[in-house]
Amino acid sequence: MKRRTVLSMEQALSLPSATLRFVQLGWRVIRVESTPAGAGLPGDPNRYIGSRVADDDRRSYFVAPNVGKEAIALNLKDERGRQVLQRLIRELDVDVFCCNTVPSRYRALGIDYETLSAVKPDLVWAGISAMGPAYPDAPGYDPVMQAMVGYMEVTGDPNGPPMLAGIPVIDLKAGDEVYANVLAALLERHETGRGTRIDVSMLQAAASWLTTVLPLVDFGCRPDEITRAGNEHRKFIPTNVYPTSDGYVFLAIGSDVQWRRLTAIPKFAPVASEGRATNEGRHREREAIHRDMAAVTRAHTADEILADLRAATIPATRILDIRQVRELPQLRDKLTRTTMPDGRVVHMQPMAVDVAGARPELSFPPRYGADTTRVLGEAGYSGDELQALRGAGVIA
Repeated sequence: MKRRTVLSMEQALSLPSATLRFVQLGWRVIRVESTPAGAGLPGDPNRYIGSRVADDDRRSYFVAPNVGKEAIALNLKDERGRQVLQRLIRELDVDVFCCNTVPSRYRALGIDYETLSAVKPDLVWAGISAMGPAYPDAPGYDPVMQAMVGYMEVTGDPNGPPMLAGIPVIDLKAGDEVYANVLAALLERHETGRGTRIDVSMLQAAASWLTTVLPLVDFGCRPDEITRAGNEHRKFIPTNVYPTSDGYVFLAIGSDVQWRRLTAIPKFAPVASEGRATNEGRHREREAIHRDMAAVTRAHTADEILADLRAATIPATRILDIRQVRELPQLRDKLTRTTMPDGRVVHMQPMAVDVAGARPELSFPPRYGADTTRVLGEAGYSGDELQALRGAGVIA
């Protein structure tokens, strides 16, 4: 795959997670951050979130989404900064420009599609915002989006309050939509020679995942079908967390065939009955089934229960914490890595899909503005020009 160049005016998580996937493909990603302004800390606020693992501007929460990238600082409120951006796009033959600021700022900062495509007509332009350009001032924060799009309503105990998911799923979903749509746009550009504009609405992207609940509204569903179900599955029974004598197991029965295999296990034979032979019948007795299942599992260790379920090819597992996930043999050799300035190796999440030739080890994230001089030098700026721009606050 040809190495592409991505210029990304990015911050927080949604867009950095997208451009990380380009880095993993071996592409060049240059992140653009703002120059210092007022009393605030310069650049991406996520630089300053988490524990100090390297420097004050490379803290723990910033590291994983930003490995393998370069960083420059531009003042796009200044016309000279906007001219620098355009020159970078031309001289570095940038393939993709990305941003995740509110759409109302696009034109003022000179990052709108119309302006940048006039500089390079085959440019692929991608923006993430809360609700798309029709709502140009709406801020996009993952927890607020989870509340707004129904995720919190369907997450948690049915007798408890709505709950957030344990990871920022909407940020990551929006990032994956940029990744997928940019790849599609580059394929189209290969065929037509034309660039394109991609607008990712966090709200719409998140709503696209409501496959199992939103259509049920028009089927006259019961209220309990589209609200919190705890650890149960709303449709497949029994699927739930069950206690054992030394912990918990999660098991999933996804068909009547699996139910027959489950109840053929001597331990679980008491759970069977004629009325429970079909999933429809099990729906009518779901509470009783969960009580009966728990009575069986509680009398045995997790290892005993899991051995029986494996033998019956029924999906089941202990509930692993993050440290245990790191050590799974299926993942241990797929973790990506970076090396800190002091030589310590940091293991990070694996790539979503194995890609031939992808690099498992990526350079540690750059400090704020670390690559400004070098990258602008590539675009033909002389030392005197760089000094003048720095002195005027156009670069940092």
